[in-house]
Amino acid sequence: MNSKIINQFPIRDYLAGSGIYPAKDNVSYGMYHSPFREDHNASMKVDYNKNLWIDYGTGEGGTLIDLVMRIESCSNGRAMQLLEQKIAGTASFSFQKEKEIVPKIPHQQTISIQRIDVLTNPSLLTYLNERSINTEIARLHCQEVHYSVNGKPYFAVGFRNDTGGYELRNRYFKGCTSKNTTTIKAAGNNNTCQLFEGFMDYLSFLTMKNWQQAKADVIILNSLSNLAKIKSSLTGYGSITTFLDNDEAGKRAVQELKLCYLNVTDQSEFYAKHKDLNEYLCNKKQLPQKQVRKGFKL
Repeated sequence: MNSKIINQFPIRDYLAGSGIYPAKDNVSYGMYHSPFREDHNASMKVDYNKNLWIDYGTGEGGTLIDLVMRIESCSNGRAMQLLEQKIAGTASFSFQKEKEIVPKIPHQQTISIQRIDVLTNPSLLTYLNERSINTEIARLHCQEVHYSVNGKPYFAVGFRNDTGGYELRNRYFKGCTSKNTTTIKAAGNNNTCQLFEGFMDYLSFLTMKNWQQAKADVIILNSLSNLAKIKSSLTGYGSITTFLDNDEAGKRAVQELKLCYLNVTDQSEFYAKHKDLNEYLCNKKQLPQKQVRKGFKL
């Protein structure tokens, strides 16, 4: 394993595997207490996109190998040896660039689920934090799915659909075992249905509301191609509230619904400057909860 491959391993994952987590976390970077000196100000920055670090207190920085050399006070060769051992012991991780990590699944191959666990993997929880999702809420609705493609193991956040398949998401992969909708019934006799395009949008909504579950019935499409499947299910509701993406396809879907049903409320106007509800949450996560709650109707 050469240095180029080793340095693709995420620094934040290496640090998390050593029990070191950011004091301040952002979508694109984290601020850490320096692991090799006394640092009360969290002055070491890790750039998640570039996978580089810099300690502002000492002016040092560099790649993952550079960081291990500094932490372990060892040579380049020894740092590579330690990292090779660390990487080999990290289950279900592929050490290629993002475009190579995503398993390319030919039509004749399928994702084979190996096991379903409670969502506890630090890498997956970090991924949800990057998406500004409340992880405690996510644990109520998602599982940790371990699966294989062509004999290679992977793991992801799994969201179950109505036919027992799973939407799968991690930092490097977006896919599913089968494509179908997910229906969540609220307690009581509800006359309102909330319609979400993807489960990350539903988790974003719950995160903003700080709710464990929506107060109305919910349908997550998991793909706009599933819209036709739920049209008969929507006829029993007096009110339909949509949280679809702010793109041409999402707008067409809302217009299609408005032609079929009388009382359709498009909530995308509240996140009009963002491509979807999750992006809105990521940009607005610093707002007080009361401000965020005001916009969305039930």
